[in-house]
Amino acid sequence: MSQPNSTQVVDPGTTPALRLTSLDVFRGFVMFLMLAEVLKLSKLAAHFPEATWLEWVTFHTTHVHWVGCSLHDLIQPGFSFLVGAALPFSLAKRQQSGQATWWLYVHAAWRSLLLIALGIFVRSLNSDATNFTFEDTLTQIGLGYFLLFAIARGPHWLAPTAIGVILLGYWMAFAANPPAEDFDYQAVGVPVNWTEHQTGLASAWNKNSNLAWKFDTWFLNLFPRPEPFSFHSGGYSTLSFVPTLATMLMGLLAGRWLLHEQRTSRRLLLLTSAVVVGLLSGWLLNEFGICPVVKRIWTPSFALWSGGWCFLFVLIFHVVCDVWQLKSWSFPLVVIGCNCIFVYLLNWTIKGSIIAALHRHFGTLFLSNASPEFQELFTGLGVLTIFWLLLFWMYRNKVFVKL
Repeated sequence: MSQPNSTQVVDPGTTPALRLTSLDVFRGFVMFLMLAEVLKLSKLAAHFPEATWLEWVTFHTTHVHWVGCSLHDLIQPGFSFLVGAALPFSLAKRQQSGQATWWLYVHAAWRSLLLIALGIFVRSLNSDATNFTFEDTLTQIGLGYFLLFAIARGPHWLAPTAIGVILLGYWMAFAANPPAEDFDYQAVGVPVNWTEHQTGLASAWNKNSNLAWKFDTWFLNLFPRPEPFSFHSGGYSTLSFVPTLATMLMGLLAGRWLLHEQRTSRRLLLLTSAVVVGLLSGWLLNEFGICPVVKRIWTPSFALWSGGWCFLFVLIFHVVCDVWQLKSWSFPLVVIGCNCIFVYLLNWTIKGSIIAALHRHFGTLFLSNASPEFQELFTGLGVLTIFWLLLFWMYRNKVFVKL
């Protein structure tokens, strides 16, 4: 099936067009990984204990407990990275349309506030009152978006400098605030048999005992809540938006290279170098106990490690879709990627209603004789199909939800 001209790329040896198929594909891939949670693939491992390959599937379709990184842990970094990667293209379009500089800043501020509000909204759906929490993907992006925009408007040396300053400063702040040796972890929701405790310098990033946890015990209690905040059961924190900004800035670099570098060889060299630097530095920091790779508090090593993987995905999709012009296979992902904000909100709002409807209308026919694991798998496939058909209708009718 052919794709619309808005996702076509000009001669791959020259400057790319203002919309690249590769970024839509990467965006669609990230959102598909998020939507695929509904398949509950991790539960199949318990049903087929002899299938060792399902252990690998389980690992990569769930979040790690604390230290480490699975494919599932790359969903939020991918989403954040792509916000930065899309910004140079968005700025170029707005400048071509003649929008005034002051209006660009107003729009960036409005987008920041709207993202924060949407994040709080989706985290309050099952609450009796507004749940003032700031660890949601949209909120984290919103907290850093205006700074991302301001840096993008500055000289090109500013973005890589800001990445270094953010990650080094964040590391130093945590390293200077390790927990006391007799810290009561059980009082902040850490199980007695918790095996993820780090020692030495790396202990500064232990669960619910780090600088970000300390900040939230003050900051989150500034807002009305049913009871005082003392810890997050998953260890997530508000301050993660700071290194998330570094992830978005890495995406900004990738977007600039894709937009402005006229030579294909130069673009590929820059992306490949970023892959090597990100993966190697993130691994070394974790391996030598300088800074563990922890997604839940977005440690600097995690920002580098996940950023390296994001650069790798961009590199692969850019070569296949933009340079080699092999695009037909990617259409299902493009359909998802062109409406990523809408997809995110769909996943939070109506997924439960669709699951209930599928069980109500088709449970007796297709699900009653299946084991619980396969019931969830088949239901998940139904949800994915319905979501994709809705997105396909929107795509064909050029309905794109944007902020």
